[in-house]
Amino acid sequence: MIKKTLFSNFLTLLILFFMLHLLPNTFAQDNTQWGVPEGARARLGRGQTGEMRYSPDGTRLAVAGIGIWLYDTATYQEISLLTGHSAEIFNIAFSPDGKTIASGCYDGTIRLWDLGTGTHKTRLTTYKVSVNSVAFSPDGQTLASGSDDGTVRLWDAHTAEQKKTLTGHTDNVYSVAFSPDGQTLASGSDDDLDTIRLWDAHTGEHKKTLTGHADGILSLSFTPDGRTLASGSYDRTIHLWDVHTGEHKKTLTGHADNVWSVAFNPDGRTLASGSEDGTVRLWDVHTGEHKKTLTGHIGGVYNVAFSPDGQTLATSGGREVRLWDAHTAEHQKTLTGYTEQVSSVAFSPDGQTLASGSDPGETVDFWDGDTGVHKKTLTGDIGRVFSIAFSPDGQTLASGTGKNPPHLWDVHTGTHKQAFEGPAPVYCVAFSPDGKTLASGGWEEIGLWDTHTGGRKKILEGHTSWVRSLAFSPDGQTLASGSDDDTIRFWEARTGKLTNILIGHADGVKSVAFSPDGKTLASGGGDGTLRLWNADTGTSKITPTGHTDSVSSVALSPDGKILASGSRDGNIHLWEADTGEYKKTLTGHTFWVTSLAFSPNGKTLASGSLDGTVLLWELFQAPPPTPR
Repeated sequence: MIKKTLFSNFLTLLILFFMLHLLPNTFAQDNTQWGVPEGARARLGRGQTGEMRYSPDGTRLAVAGIGIWLYDTATYQEISLLTGHSAEIFNIAFSPDGKTIASGCYDGTIRLWDLGTGTHKTRLTTYKVSVNSVAFSPDGQTLASGSDDGTVRLWDAHTAEQKKTLTGHTDNVYSVAFSPDGQTLASGSDDDLDTIRLWDAHTGEHKKTLTGHADGILSLSFTPDGRTLASGSYDRTIHLWDVHTGEHKKTLTGHADNVWSVAFNPDGRTLASGSEDGTVRLWDVHTGEHKKTLTGHIGGVYNVAFSPDGQTLATSGGREVRLWDAHTAEHQKTLTGYTEQVSSVAFSPDGQTLASGSDPGETVDFWDGDTGVHKKTLTGDIGRVFSIAFSPDGQTLASGTGKNPPHLWDVHTGTHKQAFEGPAPVYCVAFSPDGKTLASGGWEEIGLWDTHTGGRKKILEGHTSWVRSLAFSPDGQTLASGSDDDTIRFWEARTGKLTNILIGHADGVKSVAFSPDGKTLASGGGDGTLRLWNADTGTSKITPTGHTDSVSSVALSPDGKILASGSRDGNIHLWEADTGEYKKTLTGHTFWVTSLAFSPNGKTLASGSLDGTVLLWELFQAPPPTPR
């Protein structure tokens, strides 16, 4: 009996240990279902990193992007994703009591969220342009916002009613900040004189204009005592200003590119700055001397934020958020899973792998085609990835980039196999059905390459601008090319002979794709239209309409029945391929849809977007079980 009791107690403790220590990590990392739009079964990647903010009590870290990611700072595990905006969120702010978070968005809206429930509370009257910055007053009664219309607006934080509009800037307002005592509001702009304006936070009256930067103001931060204002600028410098007199105190130099973000440590002794040059710099506020440089980010650092206790510095940029000891500047932790703008997606022929290329991330990611789990990342001297394509046997991936001629990669090992010698950038790549030839498109010409020897077989000339898309016919006899010169050209793949020119689009041809039977070519144009062409005669058959902006990608399902189109308007439309009849709109991306790919079995459509994510859409759901 005693042995059974001991075993039972041991088993209970083991289960408790599993629940407490293993399950939170499992659930926290399985975020592919969070905020997934209707019709999609998974989201790959968290998108780009935007502005970060710690909650006033320091228990939460919020990161803006496709939504608002919330982390528990005790473990730095993600706990939720707040979604609702129709575009990327640029900026966020916690209310002083920590119960509300405000978000300003590219879609021109400001939303207020209840942090207790994670639900959307209200939406403030819509701007017609992007909202670039939001900030709560210290008493929590007022929310200030700055936008691309050059205005600063003051809102009642409880009723969401607009109180005042402050005018004076003549161009985009990128940053707003309240002084700690709540008496002064600062706003920074890239107007003609690159000004900072100080306003009476209660009356809205203009108090002072600070000038001295040589380019636009990107970020503002007050010292905790409110006596000094720091400003970061496109001009690569940081200025310190006396708030009372408006006089310029110091100029901090050292960054080699735009200074995107500045923030004071709560003790007021240290200023942190993040720059496009990829570094974070720590400065002595009193002397203006540079103390330390933090490195490790790949690409620009777009935001810096100190924890309320001043112990931790969070920095964001590219594909990650980094956490540093604010005193020793030692790197403590990296929050990964973020992804930069997706320019191209492609399924492997067996459907088991999905690849996505990033611009400007200079990476290619491989994902499990069924589960969406990240498998590996290709990095190195890749350059901005514009296009990717799997070879017909699935063993090789080709990439077209802004830096190099086409490259070939081993899909299984991720190692580099072949580099061709030729011009760059390369905007599009396509394998012939037999895998022996790779076509690449760039400025005014198309290169045909021998995939075994690496030699260039032919150069196809005739286009008068960038070649944006390439597609081989299923029988491999014809190569179609779409160009910014508004034409589609058909080439005999073996000889390189021009066989036809299709004219109909305006503002460039962005994407071309053959139907599985080779009888139809689909194309998407910068004019926002789709066209279906008779591949034999080159005559236009159908012109489906519905997108409100450039059609950046077209794809036909493996059975040839569905035409999918992705647009700069952020939407994906599905059409009957034979008739051009509209079927459905898939919405969920918060920015331009750049690329589409059907899985080989036709059940899934993958979409890549400049919001940094890939969405997997379930096109055919299994029928319900038959009742017994």
